[in-house]
Amino acid sequence: MIIETHAHIYDEAFAEDREAMLAHAFEAGVQQIWMPNCNHETIEGMMALARQYPSQCLPMIGLHPCYVKEDFEKELQIIENCLAQEKFIAIGEIGMDLYWDKTFVAQQEEAFLWQCQLAKKHGLWIDIHSRNAFGETVTLLEKNADPTLKGIFHCFTGTLEEAQKAIELGFLLGIGGVATFKNGGLDKVLPHISPEYIVLETDAPYLAPVPYRGKRNEPLYLPIIAQKIADYWACDISKVIAQTTQNALQLLQH
Repeated sequence: MIIETHAHIYDEAFAEDREAMLAHAFEAGVQQIWMPNCNHETIEGMMALARQYPSQCLPMIGLHPCYVKEDFEKELQIIENCLAQEKFIAIGEIGMDLYWDKTFVAQQEEAFLWQCQLAKKHGLWIDIHSRNAFGETVTLLEKNADPTLKGIFHCFTGTLEEAQKAIELGFLLGIGGVATFKNGGLDKVLPHISPEYIVLETDAPYLAPVPYRGKRNEPLYLPIIAQKIADYWACDISKVIAQTTQNALQLLQH
């Protein structure tokens, strides 16, 4: 049993073969796929999958930092309305992104803090996106200062010091295809991280692991990531799958 903790399976990249893609993942042992939301435009497709596969495709709700614009408060209101009507496993994906555009940094910060409060209000964990913004995101979490707020640093690609900081704050590290990249940097991190702090993800359709790098990613490739982690830990892949699944299930019970 493998849990995919972050995949955009509602994405247009899967429009032609979505059901076959999911069938292949389920056959390979992927028992659950957790779906992060981006903005109001992705909710409908995500919820359609949640209704079609209620025990396998589990939705989150949140405003992705790359979608934070002038009208972000309207987006946040839509999220709050959704929480009153539907069940979600987490608030996500939320956070900071300073890679593409820094126009709306102040709005990103405000949206992140507001959604952290929303998570606490509804007793949910948070799924954090922090591209080129790990330090800024941590500063906001510390400003928020609530030990009950848990979650995942999705697509973690930081340093060992950053990994330890995330763990200290009560968060798990979402490890995906970057672990298989020759210069991904996680070879200096994963051997030193205790297994109870790791969960598996693909971020499909993005960041496919080697040997599929540059192609469309999908949950079927999770065992490739698990095997790479097993190599770093010098253990059998079954141990990685069992531990990461346990870690994910514990978060669901948060």
